[in-house]
Amino acid sequence: MVTYKEAGVDLEKADRSVKIISSILKKYGVSSENFGLFGGIYKLSENSYLIASSDGVGTKLKIAFMSGRHNTVGSDLVNHCINDIFVHGAEPLFFLDYIAMGELDLDILASVMEGFAKACSEAGCVILGGETAEMPGFYKKGEYDLVGFIVGRIEGRIIDGRDIKEGDILIGLPSNGLHTNGYSLARKIIFEKLGLSIDSPLPYDKNLTVADELLKTHRQYYTALKNAKELIKGMAHITGGGIPGNLSRIIPKGLKATIRKDSWEVPEIFKFLVKEGNLSDEEAFRAFNMGVGMIVIPYGEEFLNYLEKRGEKFWIIGKIEKGEGVEIV
Repeated sequence: MVTYKEAGVDLEKADRSVKIISSILKKYGVSSENFGLFGGIYKLSENSYLIASSDGVGTKLKIAFMSGRHNTVGSDLVNHCINDIFVHGAEPLFFLDYIAMGELDLDILASVMEGFAKACSEAGCVILGGETAEMPGFYKKGEYDLVGFIVGRIEGRIIDGRDIKEGDILIGLPSNGLHTNGYSLARKIIFEKLGLSIDSPLPYDKNLTVADELLKTHRQYYTALKNAKELIKGMAHITGGGIPGNLSRIIPKGLKATIRKDSWEVPEIFKFLVKEGNLSDEEAFRAFNMGVGMIVIPYGEEFLNYLEKRGEKFWIIGKIEKGEGVEIV
């Protein structure tokens, strides 16, 4: 059995790091009272807030390097950042980027920027600026790192899950593959264990190469859900830590989210990785989104009607019960 920790990612240590960071910020009096949410919230005035978040693309960049395809990772980063602030009800205002290369490659730079611009245009978000760093000797030729920073605005209610109660249903919206998480484990299974190449066709779909599947763009949910914010009690963007690690961030104390893993059709890529990596359910659901990229807890059935009118695919994947945390059954 392959584990995420063996692939180089220690989720327990990551959880401890958050606690360490939080304690240091509190010690110096610079911690937000909202620390630990998907985005950091700054109050401007009564019922008016700014919300900010930053993220990277992670080792999905290795797939871009191996394939020579760089026009999607910029969109991945923008969409990930937008989702992280939208779960609290924010409208994205502006995005800033950081690109670091060992030697400036203008073709790669242009391709990455194309992804940034495309995703920002789709969400109505401005690219305010950024930083391009040339760092000889730090990155290999053709390799680079990306970081994104986003700021949004909340007018009125912050969506934070405080109204969630026993009996509420959980709605899952489909992901578009791995999005930007679980790539260290996926690469270990696909390249090390199975010995496939970046251009190898996938066993479950000969018309799809490894690169085609692993470079599918991280889905952005803001456009689909922005007009339904008043119908939503809470949202969780399913990224690092999977469903348990992210959904637990918005469930009030004394309640637990029970997820039925048979309530949606898991995409073939996840079935493939679970089988070939001999992954336990616990390992798979912590490393990958397993086909669910966003979970919504609505106020009532009006939200389901909204999704149906828009033609959005969704599943009822569980409910809120008494208890603690997240249980997948």
